[in-house]
Amino acid sequence: MVTAVPWTAERVAGLAPDPASEKAGRALAVPAKWSGAGASEDAVWGFCQGSGKKPYQTCVELAEPAFRCSCPSRKFPCKHALGLLMLWAAGKIDTGPEPEWVHTWLAERADRARRAEKRAEAAGPKDEEAAARRAGERAARVEGGVAELKVWLTDRIGAGFAGFDRNGGEELRTVAARMVDAQASGLAGGLRRAAGTVGRRDWPEALLSELSLLYLLADAAGRLDSLPLPLAETVRTRLGFSVETARVLETGERVSDDWLITGAADEENDRLLTRRTWLRGRGTGRDALVLSFAPPGRPLDASLPPGHLLTAELAFYPGAAPLRAMVVERGIPLAAPAAEGGSIPAALAAYAEAMAADPWLERWPVLLSAVTPAEHAGGWCLSEKDGTALPLVPYAFPWPLLAMSAGQPLTVAGEWSQAGLRPLTCWHENRAVRL
Repeated sequence: MVTAVPWTAERVAGLAPDPASEKAGRALAVPAKWSGAGASEDAVWGFCQGSGKKPYQTCVELAEPAFRCSCPSRKFPCKHALGLLMLWAAGKIDTGPEPEWVHTWLAERADRARRAEKRAEAAGPKDEEAAARRAGERAARVEGGVAELKVWLTDRIGAGFAGFDRNGGEELRTVAARMVDAQASGLAGGLRRAAGTVGRRDWPEALLSELSLLYLLADAAGRLDSLPLPLAETVRTRLGFSVETARVLETGERVSDDWLITGAADEENDRLLTRRTWLRGRGTGRDALVLSFAPPGRPLDASLPPGHLLTAELAFYPGAAPLRAMVVERGIPLAAPAAEGGSIPAALAAYAEAMAADPWLERWPVLLSAVTPAEHAGGWCLSEKDGTALPLVPYAFPWPLLAMSAGQPLTVAGEWSQAGLRPLTCWHENRAVRL
């Protein structure tokens, strides 16, 4: 009987939809709570005794992964699936033949996937003429929105911001709604971010920064044809035009490497969950960002666990500073007991170079070695031995880092932005710890 290599406990914990589910899953990772448990190359399964007479039937397909449990929980994965995987990760589930109910579920999933492929094939190629017409109509709407925004920004800057802290946020949100109507979602998002700065500490400076970037984007949008192609691609993306997956697969730059998965960050915006997963090629030194999306209550892609090493080929989206990518071919993620980062000056130099190519860049991945968490000027930072330091974002809780460090240098991965560094992962005692 062939079986998949058990995952690490950290990888399983990364699947949890919230800390409470992770804690409940750990409590269920006890052999006495399970019966009929087994594992194969494709799945892990078992029966967990709950409060009722009938135990919950739980199964996890390992490839995607996908989850099935007879419990009433609306979380994905539920605590029973997490407990089952944690038990498997601990080496406490034996291999064996798949029972009929597991085999049936896996076959049904495979059959649905085949039917979906056939439907896609039967649909045939897109109506290129209709698609071109829709693209032209949207481009005209975006062009109108860009022109309107430039006029509004010019008038608003000329009028000044006296008293803007009283109703300026509402004015910005009204203009953002106009950009939504114009199908310029990138401009709308920038206006909403600007509205969020009004009234905060030092808000005029933050507001002017956001509005300046918006004007720069609107100005660039008005002369796309004269821009270098990579920069034009970046401007279109920032405006909100999407790049089709098929195009990325067909023309995107391909990079094969052993990729260290340095961290993942989850956010919820407009009732959509987004996971940003950062990778760094060990051979190329190339950074990559893989995005996944899901509605609230549904699982995000968990196939890229932080702190693991993945042999894979990535296809990069077009742009002046290509960062976003999709995984084309992949192996099995293996735990990386250590990571080799760089210095703070080197990280800032790379960030400056990327910003020169893409001034609308919001976040940049950093991987730092030999840094120690320290308190500074009422906040927290990561400091090198010579005193060079990066401030942490104000909302970051430094306690896990302090506990891991105990005053000693660490290797830390995170996201750098204008607000500071958001730590995502650190390496401690030959293992990665997600923060």
